[in-house]
Amino acid sequence: MDVAEFEALMMQVLIGGLVLFMAFIVYDLAKKSNAGKWGTFVLFGALGLGVLGFLIKTFIVEIIL
Repeated sequence: MDVAEFEALMMQVLIGGLVLFMAFIVYDLAKKSNAGKWGTFVLFGALGLGVLGFLIKTFIVEIIL
């Protein structure tokens, strides 16, 4: 495994870990602020849109290159 393959693999693994950590933070924020079902949905929706944007950007870059 060369350096470029290792970097590509670690990028995916570490970004996945970061997304899971952010999901935990959002869950904890919703619980501590008593956001309710709708508020929790909105918080996770915003996080989901950010992750979706990152995935779409990655997909488009792969198609272009």
